[in-house]
Formats: sequence, C-alpha cells, structure tokens
Amino acid sequence: MRLNQVTVTMPDLDAGWLFYCTLGLKPVVDARPRYARFICPDGDSTFSLYQGEIGGGGTTVYFECSDLDETVGILSNAGIHFVSGPEDKSWLWREAELYDPGGNRIILYFAGSNRLDPPGRMDSSR
Repeated sequence: MRLNQVTVTMPDLDAGWLFYCTLGLKPVVDARPRYARFICPDGDSTFSLYQGEIGGGGTTVYFECSDLDETVGILSNAGIHFVSGPEDKSWLWREAELYDPGGNRIILYFAGSNRLDPPGRMDSSR
C-alpha cells in the first residue's frame, strides 16, 4: 500500500492556495473555491484542500525537507510565520512548526535515516 494524498479542510481556498504554493507545492487541480490539489516537489505524493468551515481539527501534516534550516529561512523571508524551530527533537528529528490559513498544524522536518529506521524500530515480522 502506498499513500497517495492527504486532504485537509480549509475555509478559504485562495489563502490555502497561496500558502501551499509558497511552501513549494505545485498545483495539479484548481477547482476553487471547493477543491485544490498539489503535487509535492519531491516524490509523487499529492496534497489537497477541500473547502469547509471546520479547519485545523487536530490535523498535523509533516513535510520532509532535505535542508530544513535553509527552507525555513527562505519561507520566513517569503512571509511565512513559524511558531517554532528549526530545533532538534528527542526522537532524533529536526523540526519547525507552523499553521496554514485553515488552522492545520504543519511540521517541516528532516529525519535522515531515522525516518524509516529509528532507534528501537519494531521488527517488521511482528
């Protein structure tokens, strides 16, 4: 099984469109004001916005960046506000936290080999 996309709810898709384009996602479908879909700049996973009044309902989306500190600097200079980071976490990931215009929590991170092979990883035969 392979993850295709994540969809989050957002009241204002125009604001979401600008936000995610600024993050570097590339538009695939523009059906605003109800729906928008993007492809991530690395790999083939996609990310969608669906218009709705309930945003930020406990959703957290992680986007991996090969050079987190540089990416955060570029985005900060482009006007994106970060709540925290980049900072090293006890689980061996480096993370920066922000919120999209719909209130969804976004984590930009770098984990290196710890992403798929963390210390204490469970044996896949379990």
